[in-house]
Amino acid sequence: MTDSPKLQPAGAYLWGRLSAFGLAVAAFCCLLDQASKYWLLYDFDLAGQSPVALTPFIDLALTFNTGISYGLLQQQGPLGQAALLAFKVAAVVFLWVWLTRAPSRLTAAALGLIIGGAVGNAVDRLHWPGVMDFVLFHIDTANFSFRWYVFNLADVAIVAGVVGLLYESLWRGGAAKPPLSRL
Repeated sequence: MTDSPKLQPAGAYLWGRLSAFGLAVAAFCCLLDQASKYWLLYDFDLAGQSPVALTPFIDLALTFNTGISYGLLQQQGPLGQAALLAFKVAAVVFLWVWLTRAPSRLTAAALGLIIGGAVGNAVDRLHWPGVMDFVLFHIDTANFSFRWYVFNLADVAIVAGVVGLLYESLWRGGAAKPPLSRL
């Protein structure tokens, strides 16, 4: 005879022992992202100065991405923008549920970074024509030219969060499994 699986209370999908920590990381990340965008746009006036060379390989260059990562799935109309926003909301809910199962502070911080970055970029869609990007990495020599996509601090947080999850799962014995992996 096999034991039936234990049912978890509904609240277990909304809050876990590291949820407060992960959400604090998310809030900090989102606020830092939004503050940097506000400062660059309204105080620094990046729109009037763009591009601005910071180093020989990093410029501040103002763009608004109406698609997703790397400019994929560009959406110009309100229906497409609403669909991308709805996708972000669904992703954040999925990540929040995953956060409730975080077994370590590293997993919680990584998920918090991803949530904060996703929310920061989603906020952009509510009041600008797309996600505000402003950091351009490039290499220009006499024989070679390379330009990476333009990104922002929210994108950096998302990438750092993914790296944290990969590190945890590959070298530290495993991050919490995503919520749907147990189906």
